[in-house]
Amino acid sequence: MLPSSASKLNSPITLINPAIQPGQICRDGCSLWSGATSFNGIANNFAVTLAIAFGVSTAALADPCKAIPDKGSMPAFLRPGSTFSGPVTYVGDGDSLCVAVGPSQADWVEVRVSDFYAPELNAPGGQEAKAVLERIAKGRRVECRALRKSYDRAVARCVLQGRSLGDLMRAEEVREGGNGR
Repeated sequence: MLPSSASKLNSPITLINPAIQPGQICRDGCSLWSGATSFNGIANNFAVTLAIAFGVSTAALADPCKAIPDKGSMPAFLRPGSTFSGPVTYVGDGDSLCVAVGPSQADWVEVRVSDFYAPELNAPGGQEAKAVLERIAKGRRVECRALRKSYDRAVARCVLQGRSLGDLMRAEEVREGGNGR
């Protein structure tokens, strides 16, 4: 049952792919939802789901991506060369984001975009880079190929509608200049 605040919505929150059950992890190209439509929710994710669906900022969340442990090895489904996909649920800065491969934050993969080096948030152009990446990718489905682990995130090349996120950022004339350069 959805919280009472959900009854004010004009459209219900529904699971698009009936083959995927709530709580099941979606890997290797499957999708729980498309566009800004969300999944039939787990109560503690309801507010985050609404924020994604309606484009509300989730700036209050600190690193909500939890699929990769802070310490220890990378989950097997994120080994180098593997692919994963899902909607972008959170943008941390101009070159890092979360990709939901399942319905809970425990299934959100933190990704360091491999082909773009945005300025740090506190550097000139950093906030602009984050805003552009949010506009380009947030709430949209990306397909990623894992390259390696870096801290608690996967370094991956992610593609949105056939174009890499790095190429899309450069097309928006976002300047590069982060610590990776």
